[in-house]
Amino acid sequence: MKAFKAALAASAIIGGILGSVGHAFAEWPERAITVIVPWSAGGGTDATARAVAQELEERFGQPFNVVNRTGGGGLVGHITIANSAPDGYTLGVITIETTMFEAQGLPGASPEAFTLLGRFNADAIGINVRADAPYATAKELVEAVKANPGQLKASGANRGGLSHLAWAGLLNRLEIDPQAAPWVASDGSAPAMQQLAADAIEVVSTSPAEAQSLVDAGEAKTLLLMADERSALYPDIPTVSEALDVAWSPLPFRGLAGPAGLPDEVVTKVSEALAEITKDEEFIALMKSRGFSVAYQDAETFTSTVMRSRDDLVSAMQAVGLAK
Repeated sequence: MKAFKAALAASAIIGGILGSVGHAFAEWPERAITVIVPWSAGGGTDATARAVAQELEERFGQPFNVVNRTGGGGLVGHITIANSAPDGYTLGVITIETTMFEAQGLPGASPEAFTLLGRFNADAIGINVRADAPYATAKELVEAVKANPGQLKASGANRGGLSHLAWAGLLNRLEIDPQAAPWVASDGSAPAMQQLAADAIEVVSTSPAEAQSLVDAGEAKTLLLMADERSALYPDIPTVSEALDVAWSPLPFRGLAGPAGLPDEVVTKVSEALAEITKDEEFIALMKSRGFSVAYQDAETFTSTVMRSRDDLVSAMQAVGLAK
């Protein structure tokens, strides 16, 4: 009888332990979550990350604290996400630069370093100039670059980042040496647009949303979008094929991710929440008011998109001498 009672007690203890473990995991999140943004405050990635974080906070009842980790053209923040503990308490917003780091000889932030949770935004890159610039069209800007090699400077992110690759790749498609318009590295679109306003550079390669405040203020104008078709948000901006008669559309993305090895339940919960958020009319209206599209992809589809983008962009980098 004593042995039987001991066995029952042991069984109860083990059951209690297993039950408490399952209970604790099922209650994720039990505390605040950090959301790493690899780009500067005030830029498009930061703005969209904060909008998504607010929605996640409302759904899960825990703080989702956005933290900017800039440097290295997004590399520092992306590596911070990849190197965090795979427990669901550090997530981040990854961008298309993750498809290019490795080809630049920068290890630690390739797509395989992350658990991809879903995409929530994808907007074409635009070519922006000051409102008082002497070129009214993209064609006139290109002619100015050809006529004054080395004099017109461009920016939008670090050297080798998507903004740089989009601009350099466009010039390459037009059979113009990318060095004809030297790239000035920056920590993101917000500081680059300020440089444009201060007349320190002549061109900024970034999304229309990130240029919107200066465009609305009458200080900048967007000459084209590097996309296959016109944007529903910006129907008056011509595509690169319309403006320059070439095909070139490197489409950036923003998506939620965590380090590789996130628990399946965390992946499911966050992915399902993101799907709900991107269907919410108030969220869509908020994003639209800030100039951002909502383009949801679930974890599996997003992963496929990222891998395909890497293949395309590495080929483009090799063509312009940016891949090692």
